[in-house]
Amino acid sequence: MVFNSWLYFVFFATVVALYIQMRRPAQNMMLLVAGCIFYGWWDWRFLFLVAFSTVIDFWAALKMEETTDERRRWRLLMLSVVSNFTILGFFKYFNFFADSLREALDGLGFNPGGMYLDIILPVGISFYTFHALSYTIDVYRRDLPATRSFRDFALFVMFFPQLVAGPIGRATHQLPQFLRDRRITLPAVKEGAWLILWGLFKKVCVADNLALLADQNFGRSAELNAPAAYLTVVVFAFQIYCDFSAYTDIARGSAKILGIELLKNFRRPYIATDPQDFWRRWHISLSSWLRDYLYVPLGGSRFGRWLTYRNLMITMVLGGLWHGAAWNFVWWGVFHGALLVGFHAWSQWCDRPRMPRPVAIAVMFQFTLFGWLLFRCTRRVLQNGVWVDQSFPHIIEFLTAPARGFAWGPDAMALTMALALFVLPLLAIEWFMDPDREDRGFLDRPAWAPTLVHAAIAFFVVRYGMQNANAFIYFQF
Repeated sequence: MVFNSWLYFVFFATVVALYIQMRRPAQNMMLLVAGCIFYGWWDWRFLFLVAFSTVIDFWAALKMEETTDERRRWRLLMLSVVSNFTILGFFKYFNFFADSLREALDGLGFNPGGMYLDIILPVGISFYTFHALSYTIDVYRRDLPATRSFRDFALFVMFFPQLVAGPIGRATHQLPQFLRDRRITLPAVKEGAWLILWGLFKKVCVADNLALLADQNFGRSAELNAPAAYLTVVVFAFQIYCDFSAYTDIARGSAKILGIELLKNFRRPYIATDPQDFWRRWHISLSSWLRDYLYVPLGGSRFGRWLTYRNLMITMVLGGLWHGAAWNFVWWGVFHGALLVGFHAWSQWCDRPRMPRPVAIAVMFQFTLFGWLLFRCTRRVLQNGVWVDQSFPHIIEFLTAPARGFAWGPDAMALTMALALFVLPLLAIEWFMDPDREDRGFLDRPAWAPTLVHAAIAFFVVRYGMQNANAFIYFQF
């Protein structure tokens, strides 16, 4: 069940109709059942996997609350962390590490044969794993009391709007919302409806149309010249932004109608002026999770320059690997880690004045584009019965595009037209939206403005987008 389908809206309308007739305990139980239906729509068998992790985390947190023995509390936390990461590691990373080991042994002259297992990746496993871990870690740190209600904790893990692709929930922010009374209000419905409509526009009208060109050109990268290769990466940059932020918008809009506030996940990332600014704007729920639960526990910036650089690099490499079990995601993490280290060093060692803001934005966008090139090049080919990672040759095909010329041919023209037709309207609407009150969109403008914009967006969404419910990119993570 995907957000950009009529099925989801029938499902959501049913949830809302039941929700308004219930009080909080019944609301929470109904939302929990709705989350199970929503997730089980892909593969009901994985519900047992989520239930297993949820039971362990709930029990471990309760026992941490009951004891003052710090060694026992630590062991209980490790039970939660190890069990969650063991499940995540097996389903998501077993084949990656097995293939990497096989290739390394091949390079040493051994022939270990195929070690590939036919494992189905549970949808959204990286997201709900981090949801649950935020709870047990916060209870261990005594930032949050353990809840005595398994139903309410299970709802935190299984809350359907954010279950599959975030934003990654924080127990300290979200769990208390499930413990208070809620009702549906007209202002919340208006704001939530705007977010849903805006998200649908970004997904079905912008991202899905850009995906047609991006997928086609990444599949024939060896034929592209310099302008076509560059514009292909630009098209993908806006595709992935619109695709992922659209999911977040629809998730936040759906939750807002139900009286639940989810974390904001994007703040116009392509106007970032430096690497730190980019990660304050892109996938904020992940970057802040990694900061608070990985970077800071590693030592953060408290123990000198070189350990700070080490911590930044470890955090970003693991952040890259979180996105997927392939070397290109590792390289993407290394690249962003190097950007953060370089920016940190540059800020400390250089007294040069800041670049003008437009120049800083343009420069940072070029770095971001190179990162997206690493992220997108995920080619794998079947050789002698085993899958071989060909991401690096794929990247090289793009980087050698200047050798194939600089002519502004049909490929570059098609990409330019796509950017003009789909990205310029997006940027125009975002420009007129208040960046501090994006949830409200045009709702505070004169009456004709929101009416016109909402009607135009609704027309394009229904006319051109809802027939083919394409999955969101981040479902694979």
